[in-house]
Amino acid sequence: MPSTQTTTPPPNLRVGIIGAGPAGLGAAIEFAKLPFVDVRVYEQARELREVGAGISIQHNTWRMLDVFGVYENIDQRDLFRPADGHAVQHRNGRTGELVLSKGQEGTPERYLSARALRSVLQKALLKGVDKSKLRLSSRLVEITDLPSGAFFLRFEDGLTDEVDLLVGADGVRSVVRQFIYPDHQLKYIGTTAYRALADADDILSIPGFPDSVTFWHGPNDRFYTCNLNNNVYEIAARVPQTPDTAPVSWGQDASVEEFRWRYKDFSPMLQSVLGKIKEVKKFALFAGPRLSRVVSHGSIALIGDASHPLSGAFGAGAGFALEDVYVLTRAVKWAHDRGLPIGEGLELFDRVRAPHYADMYTILDGYGKSDVAVKETASFDEAVSLIVADKWNDDHQWLYHYNVEEVWRKAYEAEDARRAKGDGSVAHGDVASSRL
Repeated sequence: MPSTQTTTPPPNLRVGIIGAGPAGLGAAIEFAKLPFVDVRVYEQARELREVGAGISIQHNTWRMLDVFGVYENIDQRDLFRPADGHAVQHRNGRTGELVLSKGQEGTPERYLSARALRSVLQKALLKGVDKSKLRLSSRLVEITDLPSGAFFLRFEDGLTDEVDLLVGADGVRSVVRQFIYPDHQLKYIGTTAYRALADADDILSIPGFPDSVTFWHGPNDRFYTCNLNNNVYEIAARVPQTPDTAPVSWGQDASVEEFRWRYKDFSPMLQSVLGKIKEVKKFALFAGPRLSRVVSHGSIALIGDASHPLSGAFGAGAGFALEDVYVLTRAVKWAHDRGLPIGEGLELFDRVRAPHYADMYTILDGYGKSDVAVKETASFDEAVSLIVADKWNDDHQWLYHYNVEEVWRKAYEAEDARRAKGDGSVAHGDVASSRL
């Protein structure tokens, strides 16, 4: 007589995502595609709104948006792409001379770099998220490691939860990262970013002003101008300040006069740009040392800015965050499909992403050496030439064309092969060299 006993399916993997920026929203989209996952997202803000101005959507970011199925959520009319197809231009701030124009040879038209208001990307990702899984006004205040291997979460409003996999997508000031690395300290880097908006019609009325994505360089300062479409123009500056004068909160109101004086040696055309500004906010920039690992406890993973507490370098943070999501969700599925503990998948995730961020910190170390050399130059123009040659060469262009899908495929195939042979060794360096 056939048995009537039924097998109880294993409970769903409870995934808690802390933070609803690009990393958190991307993770919500991709985890929701896994039938064995029960995902929820917690965000401390009362409403989802992007603070800031523009964002670059680079080749690798577009590719991830395609993979996640949200590419079409972006209206192309909300994007600015220069008419000549360049990605970015570099000009001498004193003379306006074009020093370097970065093209996009080999990039599919669909993935050409674009600039947009940050809210454009956020809304595109949000459209792909099940809103019933997103809880706002939820500030995480306590994480407790339970004997079962799960985590007890307590939020400021009294809400509690228990999760099997905790994903820290909570930005540079990550609470989850602080739980893993209690001694990790962020420090003000001595620079405050000013992000300003103006009417594009006003900016483009200035004689000779290029409608391009442009860095205007000086020996000690630079600023950035770019059209964001829909009659919005962005002007951004980074200004050295002492720790006692640096703002603490993110996105304080500011004025042009706080930084205009630093550009007194720049061209009259750029002085006119500063005079067209309508709104300014300032953002103190903090950074911390590189993390040796982006996983912990066998069931915690850090993604986005939480995993690499930089100060906004490279202009592709959203793309890096979505690459994190891609590898993390596929590593979790890889472990599940093979009947392995979730921690095995997280180890594989770490072997792919931690070396990637180590390479980024190496690039920044090179920037520091360049800054020392610039201080030894005698003239404005000589300093600009050195800055552009050292910091804007092709040595780190691989970041924007990094093929995370291929890197992930090679990583899991190598791990499967290792396990099939019963080889107990793990070649951590194999992934780090895969810049595809």
